[in-house]
Amino acid sequence: MSNVKNKAVAPLQISAEQILLEAFERKDEPLKAPKQTIADLEELKEFQGRKRQEYEEALRRNRLNTGQWIRYAEFEIEQREYERARSVFERALDVESTNIPLWIRYIKAELKERNINHARNLLDRAVAILPRVDKLWFLYVGVEETLSNISGCRQVFERWMNWRPSAAAWNAYINMEKRYGEYENCREIFHRFTAVHPQSENWIKWARFEEEFGSADNVRDVYTLAVDTMGEGFMDEKILVNWAKWETRQHEWERARAIYTYGLERLSKSKSMKLYNSYTSFEKQYGDKDGIENVILSKRRVGYEDQIKEDPHNYDAWFSYLTLLEEAGSRDEIREVFERAISNIPSKKQKKFWRRYIFLWIRYAVYEELVNNDEDRAREIYQQCLKIVPHKAFTFAKIWLLFAKFELRHNTTPDTARKILGQAIGLSKGLKAKIFKGYIEIEKQLKEFDRCRKLYEKYIDSFPDIPQPWIEYANLEQDLGDEERARGIYELAIQQADEHGMEMPELVWKRYIEFEAEEGNYHNSRNLFETLLERANHVKVWISYATFELSIPEIEDEDEEEEEREPSEESRANARRIYERAWDKLKKDNASKEDRVVLHSSWLQFEETYGTEDTLKKVQDMKPSMVKKRRKLDENTVEEYVDYVFPTDEQDKSYSKLLENAKKWKQQKAAANSST
Repeated sequence: MSNVKNKAVAPLQISAEQILLEAFERKDEPLKAPKQTIADLEELKEFQGRKRQEYEEALRRNRLNTGQWIRYAEFEIEQREYERARSVFERALDVESTNIPLWIRYIKAELKERNINHARNLLDRAVAILPRVDKLWFLYVGVEETLSNISGCRQVFERWMNWRPSAAAWNAYINMEKRYGEYENCREIFHRFTAVHPQSENWIKWARFEEEFGSADNVRDVYTLAVDTMGEGFMDEKILVNWAKWETRQHEWERARAIYTYGLERLSKSKSMKLYNSYTSFEKQYGDKDGIENVILSKRRVGYEDQIKEDPHNYDAWFSYLTLLEEAGSRDEIREVFERAISNIPSKKQKKFWRRYIFLWIRYAVYEELVNNDEDRAREIYQQCLKIVPHKAFTFAKIWLLFAKFELRHNTTPDTARKILGQAIGLSKGLKAKIFKGYIEIEKQLKEFDRCRKLYEKYIDSFPDIPQPWIEYANLEQDLGDEERARGIYELAIQQADEHGMEMPELVWKRYIEFEAEEGNYHNSRNLFETLLERANHVKVWISYATFELSIPEIEDEDEEEEEREPSEESRANARRIYERAWDKLKKDNASKEDRVVLHSSWLQFEETYGTEDTLKKVQDMKPSMVKKRRKLDENTVEEYVDYVFPTDEQDKSYSKLLENAKKWKQQKAAANSST
């Protein structure tokens, strides 16, 4: 077994810093080359020749080593061999004429030796070969300005500007002219500069220059030129903010407010946050309550404009925008936005894409009629809207009805409204129930009941399989006191349901029964219930039948009805007989147990309210019990479910089983007698 090493902390700790410090202290001094002394001219020539041979050998191996060329040329300069140095530089430029450090070393070498003309020639050659290298141009203009050759410096700058250099070059040119007080030249350079580089910071520099060396009119001209040049699509909020702040410093508050408003109306929300914040601060200092509210409205307006530009078919944004303008906008501005909104017609001919769009037209027409009181313009809006809607694909009943009601309000005769609604029925091929309903309602208000009857007939011809037109037509005749006509309509509706089918025919039956009861013809109502039960043995019909019997007053021709009237004994007995018939009928027809449970619950409630102890006990004894059972499914799985067990069904089963056993015993006895 090996010994366990001691893992405790060592008493003497050595850090990495100490190790590095000790290594640095023990570092040996580097070897230095021995200092060479040259005694005479012969040794100098021998040294120069050896060094030149070394440089030539190195360049022969790698001619593209620029550093070697520069070291070779500097060696010749140290030896005061300027012609040889120029030769080396020229040979190097022949190898690589676009090497910028090589040109700069060559030019600075000539400048150091005060060979000014030669340096100028080199600078001319350099900028001609490399006109996009700003470093060479900066060196060139620096040399000329150092030599106080301002005209020559200006000429170099002009040559440089023809190449449209970066903004730093233009700023250098402007600063040079500014140093010598040539402010008109500065303005001319700024004009060219902003044409080449129209960024906002360059316009602001020009404006600040005019603020320092020019007049207020010059500053305004610069900002105005900047806004006009950049245009609405490329406008920068920085220009407007600086312009407005400058106008504020000049105490031109109305001008500043106009600039802020101009920018907020034309710039998007994402591009005008600084402008909005600056405008808010401005109004807090120099404005009033109305001015601050205008700031908020302008910001919201810009937000809605952004949403509309992003999606012109965003009709919710148009609605919100119009709501804003109706609160604080002018009439012309509101109309202009309405016209812009309705010009964005949905591209797809599907009704779901048109619903919000049509409400823009409706709102426009209502605005012109109720706010501007311009009847002719509102009528024109309705007409143009109906021309745009593709009626062959779909139509909108609302716009037809609104137009018709508009004409009713502004015309002495309803003929125009009737023509509009007649055209609506024709274009929709009679397939818009809302148009029929609205048209009939208008004729009812006009007391034109014969026209209502004709419209109901067309309504039923177009929609014979829905119960609403039948019921509404019969209700009209009932309201007019024509009982026989109403009954005939109900009979036709029932016949339609039997022969051709109808959606939810039970609504017609229900209303027909209610109609007979309202007219006091309770015998007819009972006959209708009986007829309906022959066609549909449904538990709800039975319960409605029993409830109807309880609702019959004791004296059928009494005029006054009590608020809470107890049903008569006859009504209770009739209702009980109906429940008993229903129980037996559902049991005989093997109706669903759920229906029988519903019937029992209604019957039990009836007995609890109107029955005696015996009748109540009888119904309570019939109450089913819930039993959990299991059944197999197709996937060989077992499912638990709740079943209802009725006591009366169990008794019948026991009785039938007794009869079956008796029959079997009789057959066995007869067989035994025959064998003996």
